[in-house]
Amino acid sequence: MTTRAPLAELATLFLRLGVTAFGGPAAHIAMMRDEVVDRRKWLTDAEFLDLLAATNLIPGPNSTEMAIHLGYRRAGLAGLALAGVCFILPAALIVLPIAWAYAHYGETPQAAWLAYGIAPVIIAIVAQAVIKLGRAAVTGIAPALLGAAAAALSIAGVNELLLLGGGAAAGLAVAGARTLGRGGSSGGAAAAAWAVAIAASGACLHAAGAVTAAAASVPVTLTRLALFFLKVGSILFGSGYVLLAFLRADLTERWGWLTEQQLIDAVTVGQVTPGPVFTTATFIGYLLGGVPGAVLATVAIFLPGFVFVALTQPIIPRLRASVLMGGALDGVVAASLGLMLAVTWQLADAAITDAATAGLAAAAAVILVIWQPNSTWLILAGAVAGWLLHGTG
Repeated sequence: MTTRAPLAELATLFLRLGVTAFGGPAAHIAMMRDEVVDRRKWLTDAEFLDLLAATNLIPGPNSTEMAIHLGYRRAGLAGLALAGVCFILPAALIVLPIAWAYAHYGETPQAAWLAYGIAPVIIAIVAQAVIKLGRAAVTGIAPALLGAAAAALSIAGVNELLLLGGGAAAGLAVAGARTLGRGGSSGGAAAAAWAVAIAASGACLHAAGAVTAAAASVPVTLTRLALFFLKVGSILFGSGYVLLAFLRADLTERWGWLTEQQLIDAVTVGQVTPGPVFTTATFIGYLLGGVPGAVLATVAIFLPGFVFVALTQPIIPRLRASVLMGGALDGVVAASLGLMLAVTWQLADAAITDAATAGLAAAAAVILVIWQPNSTWLILAGAVAGWLLHGTG
């Protein structure tokens, strides 16, 4: 399992994804599914969905944790570390020189042409993944209704944790009704272990948050910087926009370490560069502490994800083996798919702004259906198309 071949394959795959995975977590996860389910056959869609559900239940960057899950599933702890590092490292190395240029010249790169061409292609890639995963997840009326409700409520602004919790409760209720009178299978211990693992890790790292909170009105130090990002990585659920609000509360309002514009620029760089949005920490770390600050901030924000995955993935088979807890996991899977559908809708609303972008999205969808190319090539083609169209627009 941990032979050189799987490790080399993991390194090659996730280094490439780290360089070419634009578009945010939903797009990253869609690209991973294309690689590990369709192309390499490492997992079935059902197994991939279980990992996606598990990723949604723990704090931290979803797509990075999905990479870590896939590495662990493929090659054990060595694969866990390698896949995660290879996905994060290219993005961090891309962000670092941008942070240097920003610190010296006060500007972020203009990447409107990049987003213009890539974003519509991303919509097609994510939509295809949602459709294929939906075939595995929607096995009846109940999961279909649950997924649709989660999508609608997410678009309406309901918190994603409430939707995931509701999905788990609904799945548990359905499984309980089916097994009523037949006796339940064991699985309470696995569920308890899951909850204890997350709660214990969160409680330990909440102490780090308390240390940073006590640092109000004090100058920046590397220790405080690392502790702050360790806290962020250990308790933050949600998108880059949630990250922006979370960082603003401490770094701008409480401590005054960054201006509003610096913070917005940092999150923007994390979003327009490939790989995890959490490389925003690399940018901020450089502004506040140079290269050592960038390294510490990056390690600190991503480290909890490695720990959470290592603690929770071994529990997934036991959850699935239990009728009741398997039902709860099915509910989370359906809600997760609904969240992904909502993100696709929101991305499409932002990305498809004119006839050219609508044409790019439609062309990408047709190409995916007919020729099924590697999504990396489609994204690169979208970047070229964006440059040509934006340059002449």
